[in-house]
Amino acid sequence: MYEYSSCAERVGGSPPPECMMAASQPLRRDKSATAAHLKADLARTDTSSGLRQLQELLDVVLNPENPAADTEALDWCKCLIAGGEGFEEFCKTVRSYDNATLCGLVWTANFVAYRCRTCGISPCMSLCAECFNNGDHTGHDFNMFRSQAGGACDCGDGNVMRESGFCRRHRLRTGENVPSIPRDLLLMSEMVLPRFILCIIQYLRDGYVEQDTAAERDLQKVLQQLEPQISFLEELTKMGGAMRTVLTKILTNQQTFKELSMGQEENLYAKKNYDKYLSALKNSGLVSVEEKAQGATADVSVGAEGGAGALALLDPRIIESLKHKCFLEELLFWTIKYEFPQKMVTFLLNMLPDQDYKITFTKTFVQHYAFIMKTLMKSHESDTMSNRIVHISVQLFSNEELARHVTEECQLLDIMVTVLLYMMESCLIKSELQDEEHSRHVVVNCSEALLKNNTYWPLVSDFINILSHQSVAKKFLEDHSLLMLWMSFVSFFQGMNLNKRELNEHVEFESQTYYAAFAAELEACAQPMWGLLTHCKVKETQEYTKTVVRYCLETLQIWFDAIGFIDEPSPNQVTFHLPLHRYYAMFLSKAIKCQGLDLDSLLPDQEMLMKIMVHPLQIQASLSEIHSNMWVRNGLQIKGQAMTYVQSHFCNSMIDPDIYLLQVCASRLDPDYFISSVFERFKVVDLLTMASQHQNAVLDSEQERPMLEGALTFLVILTSLRIHLGMTDDEILRSEMVSQLCMNDRTHSALLDLIPENPNPKSGIVPGSCSFEEMLSAVADFKAPVFEPGGSMQQGMYTPKAEVWEKEFDPIMVVLRTVYRRDVQSAMDRYSAFLKQSGVHTGNPWPPYKERTPLHPCYKGLIKLLHCKTLHIVIFTLLYKIWMDHQNMSEHVLCMVLYLIELGLDNQVQDNKEDEVRFGSCELQPEHCHDSWFPGTNLLSNLHHVINFVRVRVPETAPEVKREAPPSTSSEASSYGQNLREAQVFSLVAERRRKFQEIINRSNTEAAQVVRPKSSSTRWVPPGTPPQLVTEILEIRESMLSLLIKLHQKMSSRQNSLSASWLEDMDTSRHAHGDGITAIERILTKAATRSCQIKRSIQDICGKVCPPVPPKKNSPTDKKAMDKEERRQRARERQQKLLAEFASRQKSFMETAMDVEPPDTEAAMDLGASEVMESEVLYDCVICGQSGPSTEDRPTGLVVLLQASSVLGHRCKNKEAKKLPTSDEEHIYPADTCGVAHDVRLTLMQRFFKDSSCLQSVSIGWDGGVYVQTCGHTLHIDCHKSYMESLRNDQVLQGFSVDKGEFTCPLCRQFANSVLPCRPGRSTEAGAWHAPTNKKMCVLVKEVEDLQDKLGLFPVSFTTETNLSKEMELVIKDIKNTTQKKYMDYGKNPASPDNDFLFMYSVARTNLELELVHRGGNLCSGGASAAAKRSCLNQLFHVLAMHMRLYSIDSAYNPWTRLTQITQNKEADSFDDERPEVPMLFRDVPSLLIIFVLTMPQPLRKEHFTCVVKMLYNLQFIQAVAALSTRLSPEERQAWSTSGALKKNAANADTSFEVLLSHAIGELSTDKGVYDVNAEETSMLSSSVWSPQSIEFSLQQFCLPFLRLSCLLQHHLYGDNLTGCSEEEEFSSLAVCLGLLPSAPQPSNTVHSASCLEWAVSAFDSVTQWCAEVRGLTHMQAEQSLTLLDQDPQWAASRLLQLPDNYNIIFQYYHRKACTSCKKVPKDPALCLVCGAFVCLKGVCCKHFCESYAACHFSHSCFPLWPFSSRGKPLFLCEERYRVLEQQWVSHTFDHINKRWGPHYNGL
Repeated sequence: MYEYSSCAERVGGSPPPECMMAASQPLRRDKSATAAHLKADLARTDTSSGLRQLQELLDVVLNPENPAADTEALDWCKCLIAGGEGFEEFCKTVRSYDNATLCGLVWTANFVAYRCRTCGISPCMSLCAECFNNGDHTGHDFNMFRSQAGGACDCGDGNVMRESGFCRRHRLRTGENVPSIPRDLLLMSEMVLPRFILCIIQYLRDGYVEQDTAAERDLQKVLQQLEPQISFLEELTKMGGAMRTVLTKILTNQQTFKELSMGQEENLYAKKNYDKYLSALKNSGLVSVEEKAQGATADVSVGAEGGAGALALLDPRIIESLKHKCFLEELLFWTIKYEFPQKMVTFLLNMLPDQDYKITFTKTFVQHYAFIMKTLMKSHESDTMSNRIVHISVQLFSNEELARHVTEECQLLDIMVTVLLYMMESCLIKSELQDEEHSRHVVVNCSEALLKNNTYWPLVSDFINILSHQSVAKKFLEDHSLLMLWMSFVSFFQGMNLNKRELNEHVEFESQTYYAAFAAELEACAQPMWGLLTHCKVKETQEYTKTVVRYCLETLQIWFDAIGFIDEPSPNQVTFHLPLHRYYAMFLSKAIKCQGLDLDSLLPDQEMLMKIMVHPLQIQASLSEIHSNMWVRNGLQIKGQAMTYVQSHFCNSMIDPDIYLLQVCASRLDPDYFISSVFERFKVVDLLTMASQHQNAVLDSEQERPMLEGALTFLVILTSLRIHLGMTDDEILRSEMVSQLCMNDRTHSALLDLIPENPNPKSGIVPGSCSFEEMLSAVADFKAPVFEPGGSMQQGMYTPKAEVWEKEFDPIMVVLRTVYRRDVQSAMDRYSAFLKQSGVHTGNPWPPYKERTPLHPCYKGLIKLLHCKTLHIVIFTLLYKIWMDHQNMSEHVLCMVLYLIELGLDNQVQDNKEDEVRFGSCELQPEHCHDSWFPGTNLLSNLHHVINFVRVRVPETAPEVKREAPPSTSSEASSYGQNLREAQVFSLVAERRRKFQEIINRSNTEAAQVVRPKSSSTRWVPPGTPPQLVTEILEIRESMLSLLIKLHQKMSSRQNSLSASWLEDMDTSRHAHGDGITAIERILTKAATRSCQIKRSIQDICGKVCPPVPPKKNSPTDKKAMDKEERRQRARERQQKLLAEFASRQKSFMETAMDVEPPDTEAAMDLGASEVMESEVLYDCVICGQSGPSTEDRPTGLVVLLQASSVLGHRCKNKEAKKLPTSDEEHIYPADTCGVAHDVRLTLMQRFFKDSSCLQSVSIGWDGGVYVQTCGHTLHIDCHKSYMESLRNDQVLQGFSVDKGEFTCPLCRQFANSVLPCRPGRSTEAGAWHAPTNKKMCVLVKEVEDLQDKLGLFPVSFTTETNLSKEMELVIKDIKNTTQKKYMDYGKNPASPDNDFLFMYSVARTNLELELVHRGGNLCSGGASAAAKRSCLNQLFHVLAMHMRLYSIDSAYNPWTRLTQITQNKEADSFDDERPEVPMLFRDVPSLLIIFVLTMPQPLRKEHFTCVVKMLYNLQFIQAVAALSTRLSPEERQAWSTSGALKKNAANADTSFEVLLSHAIGELSTDKGVYDVNAEETSMLSSSVWSPQSIEFSLQQFCLPFLRLSCLLQHHLYGDNLTGCSEEEEFSSLAVCLGLLPSAPQPSNTVHSASCLEWAVSAFDSVTQWCAEVRGLTHMQAEQSLTLLDQDPQWAASRLLQLPDNYNIIFQYYHRKACTSCKKVPKDPALCLVCGAFVCLKGVCCKHFCESYAACHFSHSCFPLWPFSSRGKPLFLCEERYRVLEQQWVSHTFDHINKRWGPHYNGL
């Protein structure tokens, strides 16, 4: 931009002087007055003066030399347009004349919109939330979606959606009834806006610089400065239809553009800008001026098929530079040049509801289409630009009428195909497939950015979109030159991403280009193909299909010639990308299935069919090779390709068409040739010999079996798959669904994702077909969500119905659809489990045989595969080899062989002489080398044909080689010669070669001259000289039938398993499911029923069957080989057994660890009992495996997880959960939570009492307290350090941060982040610590006092620094780092030790309280609890105690003396300014208990612990009495005071609540009484009448929390058992347990809380003293004393917020709500389910906000706000699952259960 000199004028610029003179008059006036004056002038009949004045004013105001950022011009424009009135008022007036009948609301990326497939005509139709909610879509197939590129609402547009789906407003077309707009209202707009738009264009011209790295910033700067102007245009569009009409006229008026746009001669600045514009236009053509010049001199032709040569054929209008005729065209041009700024895009789209604009804009967009894509290719921000382009194009091309219009008028199809060709030509390379040196074929280079970044996506997306319109697709299919161009485009992808097998070393760099290759084929080739196929469904479109098929074949022929293909594929090469083959296959399938065309009329000659089948067959063989680890040196990416090829999103565009094409080839080619091709391609020809040994030149021994299994499985798939051979779309959907459900139970969304989209769209109603939901309910049952052992909850799943397993389970379909081989095994295991459960079969079943859908008549030739001699010889050979136990045979091989036999029996071929002549019948040509094997081709007749002798080629070392002398007599010699002549020889390769040669010679004389490489020359020969091959004759004398019967015998391990009469007794119904024996029986039964001769043969064989004869000789080498195989098998079995054992151990451990059974009493976890009872505790280290005690030098530690928790702080008094606000009127108030109540209490105390005393009178940690849990495993601290070091060096860590000390337990893999040192076991006599005491209370009280005086005396181990003490200090540091500083600093002096002391004992309190919460809030359930397993309180107590004793607490006021002695009043001595200590009645009693226990020498005797509990119970009871007294009305207080006073002299007065209540009331009422509060408040507090029973209940409830905590602490310190009881008996049970009551009371005797009291000094004196402390607070008001007295320790359990049933209610309120911190609508909003906080997920703005809400977020309660399920359907709350989530939050088990969740480290 330029710098401007200062201007004297207000509106800037340097206009010519005369202009300035004229304009100065109006400029001096106010803007609105000027505007009104001009509007009046222009409204007159003679407008010339007004026009002149306005133009002069605009020359000054809209002078492009003014800085764009100057808003003065904008203000002027607003005033002028409004004609003097306020702009807001003007907007409102114009809006009232809005006549639009379309919604047209435009949104950008991440907006949540709706799509209803029931109402949509175009698949891209979308609705805004308002229109969707105001329309009726009940029962429709709709979903919510988050827009990726942006969009616009189509409501009201009948071309895109059905009228029934319009919202109320657009259905009633309210816009049509609007009165027409007064002419003068928009008069000024019509005058001012052309100049305003011109001004914007001039700024854009001026700011543009040809792109380079520096320029990008400049462009952004220009756009930033222009933002207010473009926003103003956007604002104008929102005024409605009237204003849009004005804008349309201006933008499309060619005359205005001509007058204003050209560079005016007199204005140099404008002229310079115009020149810039012209130079920018120069390079706007697809081929720029420079490229054209180069093209003229250079040879641009790359090859016969593609390259830049393709552009020479195109219409020059597509390639040449642009020319503009109106503002709209130039605006779009600059929008493209500036790479689609969002504001410009929104403005252009906001105008679309105007129909005239829409048509002109669409034409303009098409005119600039090539330029758009050219700019996209060069862009650095191609992702953003792509989204913006599609944002526009989807609005234009989804409308069929508009798409057809621009196709006819603007050559849209030609432009798209041309641009696609142009795009791909920039990244073409020479193909290396087949003949690398002489190849003339070019393919795309998948490593180019264009493909890797999917830059072509917007173009392909638009192409698919317009092909969805029938009229456009027909135009495409009718245009032959366009089709030819398209085929040349598709051929660029044919053979891309070629893989070459690495034979020597592992590939150095694993290329990931295959992602780009698969995406490109799917999006650029397959998706347009499916689009075209949808329009070729009826007979009327036959011609289109024929044309496509013809061009496919032509292009394929060109391709074969270009790659130099003759007859053999290159070895060790494979490409998964054959889009031309797939186009041909799919159009062929559609022609037969839907259009009734004859297959033969669409097929090429035999030679071409042979060529076509080679590459798809190569892929099938390569799949087997990859799974046989033959491509292992190519790295993991090759496996990735094999898996992607069959994956659900790709299979119907890749493997399915390939298999179909092979089926077509198999049905028309000679079956012997096809079968022999298959076995040669799979490299198992050498294995198919009767000999027990053979040499395989291309496979290692361990690869032979999987390759043979692969070949046979492929043949079974080929002959049994009916997807394209006769199944209806509904049958295909059912079959797909069944196969996926059989592998595993599936969720609805997973199943939806796994089923291929084509040919059966999962969404939308396809006429005459079954919907996805109907089919699902027909084949599957829904299993409701269930709990897993670990506490997590499984999703609801669909599982196959029983009849599906029985009749529809198809293992062949499962094999075809499995991405992971383990899924096949999973399906078989599930099938096996079903059979066992239903009692059908208890053994190990074989894959069941499934009856097939009848073949379409066109494909009957496929059956010939099952009835050809070659296959029968293979079957015979394999049956023999299995029977003789030859190497590399397996159960799977036999299974597939039997499957093929059964398929042959079920699909009998009709004898057709014509076919035999056509294929060159075997019987007519005696030179065939295997004619003597079988008499004919029918499987049924060949089954019982006996083979006597077979001639084989075997190595010299084989056992079959005869080593005796040659025959001596002539008779022997003649019989030997006879055998030799009879013996059958089987040579697949020779047979196949001869047939191929014959066809080639017959059809192509030139081909004979080509020298073909011999097969052997391409083979890889292993090093070392192989043994010489010799010919031997084997005596066989078996038929397939006899071999089957012998195999039956062998498998059933019985000599005569089939009696001669078994056929008569056969029950055929039990044959459907079973093992191999069942399969053989089923085959024999079928064969016998189809032929009497076979039935007789079976009976004969069964009558004289004998055990299998082993080979004549067994050489030592053969025996060695057999032994080796046997050893391998045994090793495999051992390994399986070990793995199974390990798995069961792991399972049993997980069950124990994850809270399934009660804890094991012997486990190291139950440290409480074991530590005190034994002299030394032994620990097992899970890293080094050693067992031993924890010592000072080598301490052992517990694996623990430290978590900050606020579960306690979120407890409320009310048991009902709070509701999540879903409107502005609803709020959540946190004032009633436990955390807030304690904070308020502490703050109040700190106002009036000494700080050090306050910090010992309460507990903190309700919010942000530290919870410690363990998995129970121990390890040496030094072992742990080594383990952490190894984790730090390991690069593949995920999910946790080693630097933060995080790790997973080496044994159970639970998440952890610290190690808690175990205290060395004491050798002291344990009995002394437990022995019951007979000492008097006063003695015990004195002993406790003495123990407290020893505060400074530590055990020796703590005075000297040892490894143990170091570790204890480290773990304390970890505990402090777990929570935030603000949750530790509550004192007025943050550095004081009092703060630390408070934090330490509060950690103990937090853990005790949380264990209580996990036990259900009480101790009624007794000892067994999940929480007990995770608890490590015993060890934690020792660590805290050690740390607390390092601090000497500066407090002369010892609470123990106040509890147990009557002290003199020292108030007179204290200074006035010193604050008093906290009165005993205000103190938190459980906190005092923990302080006493932690600060006394460890281990503490139980008698002393009991003494402390008794003394504290007295205080707790009096606190309960005092609190109760505050709730009584003055009258009731008086009454109870009087009645209690009467009993004061009774014997048990100090253990009577009445007497103590009366005494407390009396003491608190004297002088300035605590009760002197407003009487109204008190009456409000006490609404009920208090009876002795209700008072007793209230006192017990008040004391229960203290008793529970004390009992739990006693359980952990001394290992006392917790006895279960009912809730009514809990008080008495706990009192007995703690020794407050002598023994368990009888049920009839009700326990009184006062009877548990035991006073060390006079009860009345103690109460008097405690009350006096409260009464003496002169500086404190009565209400404040009352507040502190009236505490209620009872809290309900923590709950998550209550959610509405329908998730949409939450979503609609929150998804547009602004973040409370940054005030913007978050990109990823998140809600806290505990406190309702609304934050930006991962947003920087909310980092501090998260910390302030860390209370909840510490406990993982923040959940992302996502609008819908993965399939976009509405969500409803599952109460059960929500309760599980709540339970996981309360029990702090997220980290263990949700392994896939990552920690947010407060960075939500």
